[in-house]
Amino acid sequence: MLFIDFSSAFNKIIPQHLIEKLSLLGLDTSLCKCILDFLTGRAQSVRIWNSLSSTTTLSTGAPQGCVLSPLLFTLLTHNCAAMHSSNHIVKFADDMTVVGLISKNDESAYRGEVQRLTAWCKANSLSLNIDKTKDMVADFRRAQSDHSPLFIDGSPVEIVKSTKFLGRHLAENFTWSLNTTSITKKPQQRLYFLRRLRKAHLPPPILTMFYRGTIESNLSSCITAWFGNCTISDLKTLQWIVRTAEKIIGVSLPSITDMKEAEQWIHHQKKEAEQWNHHQSKQVEQWMHHQRKDVEQWNQWNYNQRKKVE
Repeated sequence: MLFIDFSSAFNKIIPQHLIEKLSLLGLDTSLCKCILDFLTGRAQSVRIWNSLSSTTTLSTGAPQGCVLSPLLFTLLTHNCAAMHSSNHIVKFADDMTVVGLISKNDESAYRGEVQRLTAWCKANSLSLNIDKTKDMVADFRRAQSDHSPLFIDGSPVEIVKSTKFLGRHLAENFTWSLNTTSITKKPQQRLYFLRRLRKAHLPPPILTMFYRGTIESNLSSCITAWFGNCTISDLKTLQWIVRTAEKIIGVSLPSITDMKEAEQWIHHQKKEAEQWNHHQSKQVEQWMHHQRKDVEQWNQWNYNQRKKVE
């Protein structure tokens, strides 16, 4: 698995190239022009206290922190797809991962995929940060051999035993102990502040609010992805934090299992809402189609009547 890191991904977007791809995707011309106008000729300055820098006009890249930027980058990379059936490219905004299945020690398809991806990045003016790009090999064979590194533009890619992906730690053996250790660090530190707040005689509702915002949110992050493969020891470590917080606040709190079930319920509700919205949009489209047909028939009838009068 190759975890790719781009150098200033959003800043490297060429608006003209993006608009060409949006046009090929079938976006309306007026919408493409609106996006091009949004990305080009942007005035930018920096204010620090009462000091204001001179204004610079930018016509490349997408604004950092803008809701539209991740979507535009996703559309820019939509045609970056795996060429070989044994490979798969996973994309989430500017995070990209190449996953390859290597059989019979034949790495040609995987290495070829990486070379094609490198060429695609150059053609689209995107730069890879080789120092932060990592390669992780999941090898469950009894007789394991040394793995030769990948090379991108003549530079070797570091082979790691674990890496951080979308905020979670992945290990080469697909266990979650390292992830559990990472998850519990911040909550353990914030238990100290929870104790300080209790000593300040804050009421339980305020303490519970602090717990949910700073501790439970960390414990439940991506819980549906890793909970099922956690060891009993890992679950006990996580549950210990919940029980400690309960003793400090003096109220009952949702267990780790409750958090997982709540996240699954929320995910299920989101899926149902998406399906309902899709169904409703289809009905609206059908209604509008019938309305247009009725208008066309009325216009045709009206035209025929005028012809008869003439």
